[in-house]
Amino acid sequence: MKKQRVYKKLTALVLGGLLTISTGSVSAANTVQLNLNDAVQMALENNRTIKGALADVDVAKWNLSNYRRQTGVTLSVSSAVNHANDTLAISHGGDNTYYTNGATASIPLYNFSLRSGIEAAGYALNSADVTLENTKQAIRYQATADYYNILNYKNQIKVQEDTVRAYQEHLDNVNAQYRVGTVAKSDVLSSQVNLANAQQALTNAQNNYDIAVATLNNVIGLPTDTVLEIDDELKHPSYNLNLEDCTNYALNNRADGAAAYYAVKQAEAGINKAKSGWYPTVTASATKSIEGGNEFGTDHSNVWYFGATANWNVFDNGATSASVNSAEATLAKAQETLHAQDETIQLDVRTALLNLQAAEKNIATTETAVAQAEEDLKIAHVRYSAGVGTNLDVMDATEKMTTARTNYNAALYSYNVNKAALDKAMGIPVDIDVAKYKASQMEGNRLKKVREDAKVTENAVLELTPEAKKASKNEAKAMRKAERDVRNAAKAKNNEENRVTETEQREESDTASEKPASTEAVANEMAQ
Repeated sequence: MKKQRVYKKLTALVLGGLLTISTGSVSAANTVQLNLNDAVQMALENNRTIKGALADVDVAKWNLSNYRRQTGVTLSVSSAVNHANDTLAISHGGDNTYYTNGATASIPLYNFSLRSGIEAAGYALNSADVTLENTKQAIRYQATADYYNILNYKNQIKVQEDTVRAYQEHLDNVNAQYRVGTVAKSDVLSSQVNLANAQQALTNAQNNYDIAVATLNNVIGLPTDTVLEIDDELKHPSYNLNLEDCTNYALNNRADGAAAYYAVKQAEAGINKAKSGWYPTVTASATKSIEGGNEFGTDHSNVWYFGATANWNVFDNGATSASVNSAEATLAKAQETLHAQDETIQLDVRTALLNLQAAEKNIATTETAVAQAEEDLKIAHVRYSAGVGTNLDVMDATEKMTTARTNYNAALYSYNVNKAALDKAMGIPVDIDVAKYKASQMEGNRLKKVREDAKVTENAVLELTPEAKKASKNEAKAMRKAERDVRNAAKAKNNEENRVTETEQREESDTASEKPASTEAVANEMAQ
């Protein structure tokens, strides 16, 4: 609980005050200290894809509520004023105006289509819940992978810095020997070229690091120019996992697998809804009708009607059968999608686990290669300084050292990323345990109970918060106001342009009318 408050405080601080904008300039980007848990938590709180999935849950929830509300009592009222012809006016006491008012309460007694719609909408809400969980798991993986990518490029920068340092030290040695005439000019030139290439590789590594930081900032909801201080290193934690256990867990817990399952259940409900054309609908109603010469008067009539209405389309020319066949085809497609999803889950688990195992083997291999390359480089330097080795030997040994260290860091990075990929492939939960969610739902529990049974975190956010809804309304209101302001400004500008044009036209007209009079006056003067 305390930790989440820290995350939210950090997020609010960063989002609210990272940039100080002044006239024509922006202050230097702020620095934020971050670890992996912070990055994941901020991504779960701020990522816009998750917020969109939360909105999808709300859409599904209110769609189900709409269906359920239709099963209750509805009340409608009507009011009318009538002007009668003379005959009716006489029958109504000589007044040709009278008022009719009515109220009707009704409730569906049997509606197969409505019942099937409720069933389908319920499964749609279940699907939205597990899809939200799947989105959170995907964002957690993305934030984790981007975090490890920063550590990877951080290591690459160190490797390239060591390489530049090694080439610079060797170049200094070559220059010293060249000055005393023990080596050729070509050794100096080739050493300078290798140093320049290493410096370029360092620049590229630093650029890749900056891009990796910006990418993570984007995922966790920070301005992309935020400087992240990450005091962490890629590690090699042990694991004890086998393919069978991982696969079985994934088949039971993957959120996208559960979403495919609920799509099948929706399709089954869709068949029942299509069959509703074969069944009648029965509605009970009670109506109160009053009529009088005055508003809500009862001097003409005051009656109650009670009854039930049944509608049954006994022949629809095969339209219902066509709808049923279409719904059955939709079910077949959903079933195939579910089977394909299960196969994808198995492939994802196998791929991630094999990549993890390969990375672990590569860590051991490359670790040995690094030690051998460093020893080889030392020997090459000694031999060159003693005059028994060549410049090419040193260059080759330095390049091999750089390659070995790069491969070692790549293996570490691959191990950590594929461990995160395996967690995602298995469906390790973020907020809800999908297996428990399905089990509780199958028991027929209400949605609130299903969610409570499946929660794995105390403060899981499973719907749009009131604050988010209010912010959305305010944003829409501000957008409409901005659009009105633009239209009003354009209208004012057009009015001003029209006014100026009319003024100019009027002035031109006045000038034109004055010219003949002046000409005539001149002519008269000349005549005199």
